[in-house]
Amino acid sequence: MIRVIIAEDDYRIANIHEKFLETISGIEVVGKALNGEQTLDMVSKTATDLILLDIYMPDMLGSDIMLEIRHRNPNIDFIMISAATETKIVGNVIRNGIFDYIIKPVKMERFIETIKRYKNMKQQLAAKNEVDQSFLDDYFGQKLSTREPTPKGIDPLTLEKVEGILHQVNTGITAEKMGSKVGASRTTARRYLEYLISINKVTAELEYGIVGRPERRYHLK
Repeated sequence: MIRVIIAEDDYRIANIHEKFLETISGIEVVGKALNGEQTLDMVSKTATDLILLDIYMPDMLGSDIMLEIRHRNPNIDFIMISAATETKIVGNVIRNGIFDYIIKPVKMERFIETIKRYKNMKQQLAAKNEVDQSFLDDYFGQKLSTREPTPKGIDPLTLEKVEGILHQVNTGITAEKMGSKVGASRTTARRYLEYLISINKVTAELEYGIVGRPERRYHLK
């Protein structure tokens, strides 16, 4: 379970972010802080893995809050969620070490993708004694392709889009729904999904509806 504090001075936005987090398994919101003082107090009393932190807090800058928390507990990670776009501010927090920076207003898809990526990386780090280059490339968001050449009928860009959609869904997806999302037929979508099964990236299970034939639902491994 990943324990998260939401440090956001607008309680309405904090509640929205909490609702987003509730859609992701393995995430627990352990507190919401409306200012820097509350954030520091909460960290001192609550076991925390990740803080979603705004830059513009009423009493302190988020960058200063982050430095103070790092002094107290260097094992806490940060994702900045802020309307701040000034190069100096953004560059400063990047240099001091954050997992990601999301500019407000936040899109749900972007938010969830970041949290899932953080969750995945944290779980992988906990399970490894050593890391390889591919892990680090994923961690730091490198997009250099290390794919094997795809077979005839599998376009690499479409394949990447299919994988991206799979990362966004929690409960799996059918070929029909995948087709509608990528703008392709059900048959084409199934071809890509079955290819991902063949390279051991995806699993499938039969889903039985009330009527009609059972349909395969695809999940990332």
